[in-house]
Amino acid sequence: MNTLKITFLMMGLVLLLGFIGFYFGGQGGLIIALSIAIIMNVGAYWFSHKVVLKMYRAKEVTEHEQSRLYRIVKQITTKAMIPMPKVYIVPSKAPNAFATGRNAEHSAVAATEGLLELLNDQELEGVIGHELAHIQNKDMLIGTIAATFAGAIGIISSMVRWGAIFGGFGSRDDDRGGLVGLIVGAIVAPIAAMLIQMAISRTREFKADKVGAEMTGRYRELASALEKLHRSPVKMNLNKRPATAHMMISNPLSGKGFTSLFSTHPPVEKRIENLKKLEQESLYSGQFNIG
Repeated sequence: MNTLKITFLMMGLVLLLGFIGFYFGGQGGLIIALSIAIIMNVGAYWFSHKVVLKMYRAKEVTEHEQSRLYRIVKQITTKAMIPMPKVYIVPSKAPNAFATGRNAEHSAVAATEGLLELLNDQELEGVIGHELAHIQNKDMLIGTIAATFAGAIGIISSMVRWGAIFGGFGSRDDDRGGLVGLIVGAIVAPIAAMLIQMAISRTREFKADKVGAEMTGRYRELASALEKLHRSPVKMNLNKRPATAHMMISNPLSGKGFTSLFSTHPPVEKRIENLKKLEQESLYSGQFNIG
């Protein structure tokens, strides 16, 4: 069900981008819009992980330098039979973690100093399992593509707004112009793209919780870790880099009510409730199989 939902959401982004390009530029505009998206995707695929790690001043560590974290990552990857990612430490007291990289063979897992101080070994296993699930599920690639299409829509929408300011679109009254078209292309489209991108991210978080907990068996411990991260008084300051918020296991930008539509993560309460249900299902399934 989640895979089908992601497919439809991704199709929505592609169609939205194509619609804007074609609406304002015809076939040529469509080609330009898709070309922008392809170029941005190629660049993001090859270089985004390096940019993110550098952005957070993450330092790669060896087993000798950070035996606890390295041991847990190695233990889970061996059990799940997935490639061992590079391990990084982020010099921040705010407890958080993220995974990045263009694929499983070129991936990295990063944890903050604050996370290692806050969580016990079992809770840390739950968190690392969640991040490794993102790698196994190819979420980094999906997230990069979604963010790139949303970014391309934002760029084209900005071009539409500037064109309107300087008379490029405002005076047009044909099939591809007019006030309604301008509003859709310049204002509605980027908001719709952002909502679709956030919905994709929230769906992937639920799946990573499930796969990560199944991978480690740490359903309750992951729920406990999420609760601790949610209640931690120290948060990562993402005001200058909100585009990386979807990568974190705990998102300090998430809101409640109407603002939750723009959140990259589901409410912590729902994630914890879901993990408890999954644990019960796992226990029941195990008892049923034994019986």
